[in-house]
Amino acid sequence: MKLSVLVMTYNHINFIRQALDSALMQKTDFDFEILISEDCSADGTREVVLDYHRQCPEKIRLLLSEQNIHSNQVVIRGIEAAQGEYIALLDGDDYWTSPQKLQKQVDYLDQHPECAMCFHNALVVSEEGKKDPWLWTPPNQKEISTLEDIWMGNFIATCSTMFRNHVTGQIPDWYITMFPITDWPLHILNAERGHIGYINEVMGVYRYHSAGFYSPLSEAEKLEETLKFYKVMNHNLDFKYDRLINIAISKYFFEWAEEYASRGDMVSGRVSFKNCLRGRPLNPHISLKQILLLALRLYKPPLLSFSRFHAGTKTNNAS
Repeated sequence: MKLSVLVMTYNHINFIRQALDSALMQKTDFDFEILISEDCSADGTREVVLDYHRQCPEKIRLLLSEQNIHSNQVVIRGIEAAQGEYIALLDGDDYWTSPQKLQKQVDYLDQHPECAMCFHNALVVSEEGKKDPWLWTPPNQKEISTLEDIWMGNFIATCSTMFRNHVTGQIPDWYITMFPITDWPLHILNAERGHIGYINEVMGVYRYHSAGFYSPLSEAEKLEETLKFYKVMNHNLDFKYDRLINIAISKYFFEWAEEYASRGDMVSGRVSFKNCLRGRPLNPHISLKQILLLALRLYKPPLLSFSRFHAGTKTNNAS
């Protein structure tokens, strides 16, 4: 078996058919299986995947929870059951748009043995229509990335992920506790064993909707989750990447402090700036000049108050 497609789903009744159809439409010159790891949905998702299995029993295998577990065990059991040389990930609320997606990624990994995984770009679509669609991966993305790069931030959409099976060995026990962050720890584990290749093509859609586990979180909650992620991962990996992780913390929160400052939200900007200083703020990504200039923007007295003070002084002097 060349490839296993791992579909992870829970309460995706409005999306799961499109996800599975996008997997079944794939045109390949190799055999692949579809593993559906379903977490005891309450909305009819299980009935849908059972129906797809009845229609394609030779292609689809089911991994069903007896009760809802809400953990990354849904992912682990799929990886452990996968028979393919490669594994492609697909959340049940996302879908693929190119019927050549799997073929292109398998060909890429076949041709790049130095890469433990590869990915492509994806369109992010807000189901609530609050934002226009945008691309997950930035336009300056390198073709080959390293472990250091993936520590700096997750530039890989889950639906674009393909990695070599068994390259990381057994998935560590701590991975279960990383929920709801499913993919980023896997990317890091894979990047410990090889490079990350990039195919500059949009071949999937990541849905941004209120029923997801991560998408509905507020901006502040996502920042808290990210800081927690870095700290927990540092502990999980016995602090062997402590320097990299602290650089990543500073870079991440420096960029958010700049973003908040540009919005005029100085309170949130100061919170992010303090988190930046708790990491390793002087690093190849941030200079002392940048730190000082941002601090000045965030902490200088408001210009209006300054002007009023001088105006009052002039009036008092004149009288």
